[in-house]
Amino acid sequence: MNSPKWLDRILYPFAHHTLQLPQGNMHYVDEGEGDAIVFVHGTPTWSFLWRQQIKRLSRTHRCIAPDHLGFGLSDKPVDFSYTPEAHADNLERLIDHLQLKNITLVVHDFGGPIGLRYALRHPENVKNLVILNTWMWSLEAESKIMKISRFMSGGIGRFLYLQLGFSANILLPQGYHERKHLPRDIKLHYQKPLSSASSRFGTWQFAKALHNSTLYFAELWEEREKLRSINKLILWGEKDKLLPLHFLDKWEQEFPEAKVIKYKAGHFVQEERGGEVAEAIQNFILEK
Repeated sequence: MNSPKWLDRILYPFAHHTLQLPQGNMHYVDEGEGDAIVFVHGTPTWSFLWRQQIKRLSRTHRCIAPDHLGFGLSDKPVDFSYTPEAHADNLERLIDHLQLKNITLVVHDFGGPIGLRYALRHPENVKNLVILNTWMWSLEAESKIMKISRFMSGGIGRFLYLQLGFSANILLPQGYHERKHLPRDIKLHYQKPLSSASSRFGTWQFAKALHNSTLYFAELWEEREKLRSINKLILWGEKDKLLPLHFLDKWEQEFPEAKVIKYKAGHFVQEERGGEVAEAIQNFILEK
C-alpha cells in the first residue's frame, strides 16, 4: 500500500504490511529482527502510538504493531462488528499468520481486553506481558464509566462520535497530562485516519463496548490465573483522566509479582514518556 499524503515519514518511517481478513485489510508494522514484541493499541489510536518504542526496540527485536480494523491505515468496513472479541480474533489471526513465538505482548487501553485474550488462550506462547493503563474485568461497578457509555450509545453519542469526531478531537487531548506532548502535527496523525463519519464507526463501537462487552470482560478476568506464570511489567500514567487510578491497584493486588513503574503522565504514557517507556520495556525483557 502507498502512504497517505498526510503521513509524516520521519515520525513514522516504517514499511507498510497488510493481512487480508474476511472483513477487510488489516495494516501492521513489522520492523527489526529477533524475539517478537507485539504492540496492541486502543482507541482512537493506531500503530502510530507506538512509534517511539518501535524505533528503539526494533534495533534488538522484531516489533509488530497492528492497526485494528476501523483504525489507522486499516480498512474501515461498515459490516464489521467492532467488538473487542472480533478485534481479538483478528489479532490472533495476525499472530498465527506471522507464526510468532515467545512473544512479549504490550497492551494499552482497549488493547488490554483485546490482546490479553491471546495470552489467556496461549499462555505458553507469551513470555512477557507489558500492561499500560488498561483493564481486563467487567466495568459494571464503575458507575461513571457506565453512565457515559450508555449515554454515548444513544442518538446524541452517535452524533458526537460519527459527525463531530468526539474520540480524536475531544477525548484524545484529555488523555494527556501535559498538552505540550500533543502538538498539532501529532494530533493530526490521530485525526486524519478518522476524518469522515463512516471512518469513525470503530471509535463509537468502543464507547458502547464499555457497557455492552461486560460479559466478555468478566470472562477474561475469570481466566486470569492463566497469566500467573508470565513475566509482567506494569507501566502506568498516574495522571490518567480517562481510567481511574484504582485500576492500577487492582492489577497490583491481583499480580503482586509484577514489576510496576509509575509515571507522572496521562493515559497516553507511551506518548508523554516515550523514551522511558521504551527503555523500561527493553530492560525488562533483557532481565528475564
